[in-house]
Amino acid sequence: MAERYDVVVVGVGGMGSAALYHLARRGKRVLGLERFDVLHEHGSSHGLTRIIRLAYFEHPAYVPLMRRAYELWRDLEQEADEQLLHVTGIVEAGGRIYDGTLRSCQEHDLPHEVIDGREVGRRFPAYRLPADLPAIFQPDGGFLLPERCIVAHVRGALGRGAVVRARERVLEWKDSPHGVRITTDRGVVEAERIVLTAGAWSQDVARLPDGLVRGVRQVLAWIQPRRPELFAPERFPVFNLALDDEHFYGFPAFGIPGFKLGRYDHHGAGGDPDEIASEPTLEDETPLRAFADRYFPDGVGPTIALRTCLFEPSPDEHFLIDRHPESAHAVVAAGFSGHGFKFCSVVGEILADLALDGETRHDIELFRFARFA
Repeated sequence: MAERYDVVVVGVGGMGSAALYHLARRGKRVLGLERFDVLHEHGSSHGLTRIIRLAYFEHPAYVPLMRRAYELWRDLEQEADEQLLHVTGIVEAGGRIYDGTLRSCQEHDLPHEVIDGREVGRRFPAYRLPADLPAIFQPDGGFLLPERCIVAHVRGALGRGAVVRARERVLEWKDSPHGVRITTDRGVVEAERIVLTAGAWSQDVARLPDGLVRGVRQVLAWIQPRRPELFAPERFPVFNLALDDEHFYGFPAFGIPGFKLGRYDHHGAGGDPDEIASEPTLEDETPLRAFADRYFPDGVGPTIALRTCLFEPSPDEHFLIDRHPESAHAVVAAGFSGHGFKFCSVVGEILADLALDGETRHDIELFRFARFA
């Protein structure tokens, strides 16, 4: 006879670990299945630090969710007795990032200052932005520690009776008379509900309509600063910048002796995530170092590390969070498009709502499948 659970969560990365945690908190018998290891570098829930910001240039509808996410991260910190969220402030500038962030701050009455590149450099000497570049500084911005966040969610779930199994790949799931029947490479499991949080693998694993999610390769660099004191978290806010027709983001030095930056490459290698090259190259490193040399010249010492990650954009780069279009027993969270990790805490809460109640108090209309109908 197959093992039986109330809910099975497929994929125990950022979103899946949070869903597992919130389901276990509600007293459900829950199983998490992870194809790789719990903590791995194949997807996008790794990299030592991930940006968190309250204002949201992508769409004002994200801000109420972001407020709740901050609350839940603070709650998780207290339970884990570990700092997971570091507040540094955030500098945002350039094009639609500046325009959208300012609109978001004004619509939601968020703390912010409108300054220019000259003032940014005066306050934070590692920055060398164009003097007249309009910029927004938000004091609530900062970074999360993604690996530690996943561990905290998993540990909290395990402490409430959840089961987590790594190195177990889901081969198939289908509706059954009693809910869902899930076949893995180790056996068969049954559950009343299934929560699908498979990241860049969601198109296949979640059986989504064609073209809703694709894996896109991105590269991150950690560069040893020439003046490390300028890149410490207390002196270097995270940044999100649209400059030179490119989108770069970055972090202070934390965890390893290098400040971190990434380039959002919308045209990066995409397709089947199992076929995308995971090893970074010199060609990947060059534009990252060139950007650092131009705008953070005191930061450009030797490269300390290069890593790839897989973003999972949807066609409009907004999230996909909804009940499955073909199954009343399945819930999907996907398409987080490189800006989702900060929302893991609240997405976990939403997924538990949808799996158990079929609805949520949170406004997720922007993220439903119907927009692509």
